[in-house]
Amino acid sequence: MLATYARHDVTFVRGEGSWLFDADGVRYLDLLAGIAVVGLGHCHPAPLAAAERQLHALWHVSNLFWTEPMQQLAARLSERFGGAGAFFCNSGAEAVEASIKWARKATGRPGLVALERSFHGRTLGALAVTGQPAKRAAFEPLVPGASFARANDVASLAAAVGDDTAAILLEPIQGEGGIHPLSPEFLEAARSLADERGALLVLDEIQSGTGRTGSFFAWEQLGVRPDAVTLAKGLANGLPIGCLLVSDAAPAGLEPGDHGSTFGGNPVACAAACAVCDELTPALLENVRERGEQLALGLAGLPAVTEVRGRGLLLAAELDRPAAEVLEEALRHGLVVGSAGERVLRLTPPLTLTSDEAAQGLALLGEILA
Repeated sequence: MLATYARHDVTFVRGEGSWLFDADGVRYLDLLAGIAVVGLGHCHPAPLAAAERQLHALWHVSNLFWTEPMQQLAARLSERFGGAGAFFCNSGAEAVEASIKWARKATGRPGLVALERSFHGRTLGALAVTGQPAKRAAFEPLVPGASFARANDVASLAAAVGDDTAAILLEPIQGEGGIHPLSPEFLEAARSLADERGALLVLDEIQSGTGRTGSFFAWEQLGVRPDAVTLAKGLANGLPIGCLLVSDAAPAGLEPGDHGSTFGGNPVACAAACAVCDELTPALLENVRERGEQLALGLAGLPAVTEVRGRGLLLAAELDRPAAEVLEEALRHGLVVGSAGERVLRLTPPLTLTSDEAAQGLALLGEILA
């Protein structure tokens, strides 16, 4: 393996619901879910059955043809959005790349405005709109035309948006940047600026979407409708998929030949994603909100925690010590958690997390942070 990850010395071999099992048979409570990917929990029966049925029917055809799972997933996402067209790919970074090409083609402009601390992926186009210099520096020059504003600073955003701006690209909750939510007022200002300047508003919901915050899209709780949304991570509960979803009210932009993806819209991944959409019922989304409140309240009362941020089951606890030490100690206690900064503990558990499992995770973190 190339040294692209600093991996923990654990090999997982099996998962069930909110639990992982390593090669030695040790069980771990998973409060990371593959970084907001396994939203329904490991080996959930609905996407498992849907993928298995599709494996016995059709694995792949060229995107020069239709498949039923692709059409069915596009219809489900359009209904959730309120009218939209889908482009399917394999990952979040690819979805962001598609959004950049769409926005530039639709507007005829080159400029892109993103935020400091943002994260949109590691391919060259997605990295160009990622507002973290440490991730960018070794790979410059990147795709030109990007500028950065400060989160929740309307004046900064207004100064960055110009006549050449094709798109304003925002995460409703900055994920890799430390779980920093954008305020409704800031998103309203972004919507107004886009409309005034003839730009497009794109929300990156790769981490915050697919039920993670307690609604299918995070923007539903914030009152600001975007022109396009990028999805990935939890959409197929662990099978690789990404999506650019463009509002029916937005310019079409792309034409045949402008963009593509060999494996985009893969029948097996789309079948699993259809099952995920069907499982994100009002009752499950209510569980996300309840468990999020339970975890946020519990985290705020733990030693070493100085601040709690986030929404639903996309949460961060700012610590008074390095997060890396806590992650390693958590593994020794049979607990999987993540980080999103030097002193930021990140929790993105399965959306199916139970009250007892949340309490158990908080108790373990209490022991670790004591």
